[in-house]
Amino acid sequence: MWKKAQTYFIGIATLLITSLFFCRLATIIAAGGEELSIMYYEKLPYIVMLIMLLTAGICSVFCHKFPLLQARVCMLSALMLIGFQIWLGVDFFRFHNEMVFSPTIVFPLVSAILQIMAARKALIDGMTLQAVKSLKKNRKK
Repeated sequence: MWKKAQTYFIGIATLLITSLFFCRLATIIAAGGEELSIMYYEKLPYIVMLIMLLTAGICSVFCHKFPLLQARVCMLSALMLIGFQIWLGVDFFRFHNEMVFSPTIVFPLVSAILQIMAARKALIDGMTLQAVKSLKKNRKK
């Protein structure tokens, strides 16, 4: 399972998404200088999205024996990650005057890039396997 490059790409992307469960999204600095941290898990839509992304990442790691399915799951996960990144970007531009956002806000974009790279590798593996099966089938005839 850990012999292929796409498994490492998916693993790193999944670890980045998992780290968002423990990181802060932003900090609000009150008038008195008091800081209030907002975590990703404090917003229900964010936690639902993170759970879906984590599930997609875990599923794509365990689909390693079916590379074409793994590529599809990776692309679906990448699309969800891009959507989540857009959502975070909208929140950033809406609240950038009131909040100081942490650098973890770009983790979904990095994860999406890794998932796309993994999907590409999985597609290459899947097409190679299909070509080999086709050649073996043609030689038997």
